[in-house]
Amino acid sequence: MATDLRLPTSNIVLPDKDRFLNEENPFEAMMSRFDRAAALLDLDPGIYQVLRHPEKQITVSVPVMMDNGEVRVFTGHRVLYNTSRGPAKGGIRFDMAVNLDEVTALAAWMTWKCAVVNLPFGGAKGGVVCDPLQMSVGELERLTRRYTAGIIDTLGPDSDVPAPDVNTNERVMAWIMDTYSMHVRHTVTAVVTGKPVEMGGSLGRREATGRGVMFVVREALAHLGRPMAGATVAVQGFGNVGSVAAKLLAEQGCRIVGISDRTGGFHNPEGIDVAAAIAHVQKHKSLDGFNGGDQLSNEELLELDVDVLVPAALENVITSKNAARVKARIIAEGANGPTSAGADAILEEKGIFVIPDILANAGGVTVSYFEWVQDRGGYFWSEDTVNERLRDIMTRSFQDVLALSRQHRVNMRTAAYMLSITRVATVHKLRGIYA
Repeated sequence: MATDLRLPTSNIVLPDKDRFLNEENPFEAMMSRFDRAAALLDLDPGIYQVLRHPEKQITVSVPVMMDNGEVRVFTGHRVLYNTSRGPAKGGIRFDMAVNLDEVTALAAWMTWKCAVVNLPFGGAKGGVVCDPLQMSVGELERLTRRYTAGIIDTLGPDSDVPAPDVNTNERVMAWIMDTYSMHVRHTVTAVVTGKPVEMGGSLGRREATGRGVMFVVREALAHLGRPMAGATVAVQGFGNVGSVAAKLLAEQGCRIVGISDRTGGFHNPEGIDVAAAIAHVQKHKSLDGFNGGDQLSNEELLELDVDVLVPAALENVITSKNAARVKARIIAEGANGPTSAGADAILEEKGIFVIPDILANAGGVTVSYFEWVQDRGGYFWSEDTVNERLRDIMTRSFQDVLALSRQHRVNMRTAAYMLSITRVATVHKLRGIYA
């Protein structure tokens, strides 16, 4: 679908930098980027108001019978931010830090992420406030099924399609799919993605986000005239996304000189054996005790002098407090929201090429889309086909954002938001407002 991305000739009003007062609030951070892009687009005021508000916010009580016979009541959220382009898509996380602001921000991010890679999805996110590490498998299953029952009116392959997120996995998705299927009285594989392959999951899904990071890093290095071979990389966060990205970048010839997880990290200018690090984590559940080089903290890893920095762990690890000390030439945001809004201007002034999260980590939702398509068609692709189609979408999306960035002389983050907002706004204009 063609979209008009010409800048207006006047009346461009950028948000004041003083807006970045609360770097810790994820919704404010997301909205500050949205406002900047909307101002540059001279967005219609009515569409602006629509896109600034979530369509639906659901909060449910989740009573669970614990193994000791005690009944505990947990709080669950599900936010559908925008569904103008298609069914809502977004993960479900189990974590003590879950709150409505965070879930709403992540649902908005999913809206822009799906649009920037041009998937026919809207954005959603969900979560339950709990500590899954302190719960048994049985307790987690009962929690998952009761939470699913609480939000079941929104779920469905044509309305809202969850996926794994922080502290959830294939098994949790299997429970959600089974609960939904039991309610509708027939098996519905397309109601979730990130399922076991045996239940309609897609080959290549587990590695998709890290693989997508590799693809956009390759494009960014080529754009900046730097070879992949020998490019130095530091990866903060050695979970699924970070470890896969490190492995694939190493296979492309990059030298992984820094890795870290919640227990700390390692720096080795000669290169870290990524395969050995992955094997250590699989055996010991963390990098603690790995002999991969000189020990350093997560904060120190962010300040290494490298070609590429991949923050693939938590939100807000690069802020106005440490952005000036970041030395990487390229930042590829494997995590959601690793850079605060207040850090954006500092990184741009330093000339750091930032590949924003809504583009850099969109590989996961792209292959989730492939899984949804395969489930609905009942025909499944080879892993090579999945990876080739992922490469095509990530490469094209990077080039679309880069072209817009160069055309309008804005950074990649602003260009990505401009592209995604335009795509969502265009559909709203075509559909109109139902009254």
